[in-house]
Amino acid sequence: MRKSFTIGTRGSKLALWQANWVKSEIEKQDPSILVELEIIKTKGDKILDVPLAKVGGKGLFVKEIEDALLNGKIDFAVHSMKDMPAEIPDGLCIGAIPRRENPRDVLISDKGRDLSSFGRGDRIGTSSLRRSAQLLYHRPEIEIVPLRGNLDTRLKKLETENMDGIILAAAGVKRLNLESRITEYLDMNIMLPAVGQGALCIETRINDKITALLISVLEDADSRIVVMGERAFSNRLEGGCQVPIAAYGTVKDHSFSLCGLVADIDGKELIRESLEGPEESSEDIGIELAERLLSKGAKRILDKY
Repeated sequence: MRKSFTIGTRGSKLALWQANWVKSEIEKQDPSILVELEIIKTKGDKILDVPLAKVGGKGLFVKEIEDALLNGKIDFAVHSMKDMPAEIPDGLCIGAIPRRENPRDVLISDKGRDLSSFGRGDRIGTSSLRRSAQLLYHRPEIEIVPLRGNLDTRLKKLETENMDGIILAAAGVKRLNLESRITEYLDMNIMLPAVGQGALCIETRINDKITALLISVLEDADSRIVVMGERAFSNRLEGGCQVPIAAYGTVKDHSFSLCGLVADIDGKELIRESLEGPEESSEDIGIELAERLLSKGAKRILDKY
C-alpha cells in the first residue's frame, strides 16, 4: 500500500486546522503513513470585498481544489461541508464525513451582551443571507452590516468597524480554540444553521480505492445520514448562496428529524417546517420537506432571485 498522500486545502487558519486534524487522525491509525498538505487558493479567497451571493455563491471555495483532485495533483481534499455545491464533479465523491462539530451559530458581542439586549441602532455583522434574513425576521430593528473575510479578520472587524456583534459558526470558533469569545449560542428557533454547518467533507476520486480505504476510518455514520438529508433538502430547492435557506437534521433511535426553512432576503417572510422518518430515508425526507415548503410559498420566494 502507498505510504504518502497529499491533502488539498485552503490556506485560512480554520481550513488548515481542519486539514491538519484529518492528517493527524490518519497518521494516528498508521504512523508509517506520511500525509502532506497542499495549499490551494480559491476564487472565494481572492475576492474579499464583495458579498458571496454577488460573486456566485456555492463552489467559490472548492472549485480550484476539485480541479487539483481531478488532475491528480492531490490525493484528497478537506472542505467545510457547507461550502460544497449541490453538484459534485464527475469522477469525484464525498468519500468520508467525520463526526460533526456543533452546527449552531453563535453571537460574539463587543460587551458580552446577548441577542435579547440588542435594540434599534445596534449593528450586527454578517454577509450570510441566511443569517441576516433570520435576524431581520425576528429582530427587524437591528442593523445588518456586511462582513467578509476569514474568522480572524471578522473578529478584528468587530473591534475596528463599529459593530456591536457578529454572528459566526460555533464549529469554526471552537476549532480555533476561541470558545471563550462566544457570548451566546443562538437558539435554533431564531437561527437555523446552514446545510452541513459544522461538518467536514473529505472529497476523493471515485475510482481511488486506496485513498477510500485510508479515509474510511474517519467516517461517522450518523453525520452522513444527517448531512445527506440536509443536502437533499437544499438540492431540491436548488439553493445556492443567493437565497436564505437553512436546515438542521438529527438522528435519534434510528429516526431522522429535519427542520428546514426558506426566507425572503429582507426577512419579511419565512417559511419553516419539520419532518421525521426512518434514518435510512434521510435523503427522501429532505426532498419531501423541500416539496412541502415549495407548496407553502417557498417557490414564490425562490423565483424572485
